[in-house]
Amino acid sequence: MATPAFEDIAETFDFLDDWEDRYRHLIEMGKALPPMDSAVQVPATKVDGCASQVWILPRIEGRSFDFQGDSDALIVRGLIAVLHALYAGLPVDQVEAVDAQAALARLGLDEHLSAQRSNGVRAMIARIRQLAADAS
Repeated sequence: MATPAFEDIAETFDFLDDWEDRYRHLIEMGKALPPMDSAVQVPATKVDGCASQVWILPRIEGRSFDFQGDSDALIVRGLIAVLHALYAGLPVDQVEAVDAQAALARLGLDEHLSAQRSNGVRAMIARIRQLAADAS
């Protein structure tokens, strides 16, 4: 049930041979992520459980889920970009059905992130699911 944007990322990761290249690509994705206005980087949008500062702001239009995210760490911004590709545009009632851990495993991220980063990703996924549940 992956979105076309996530499929593009998966194809790029398949094409890149080593993890140094994949990390560089992830960082480039983070650099390309639109910055979040500091006015909305407030406790209500902050994701607890991340070593880095992370903010996620939902943008629900009709029944379609979207969010804006930001972090003070480039690699985490890249992870936010991956999660955005995975979830953006889905109907809010389908967000919970996404197996994000399997999708990240498909990219190999489950094996190559530190325990601290993995915990942060799980916290971001939980926040995204909660935001979608609140909107449905």
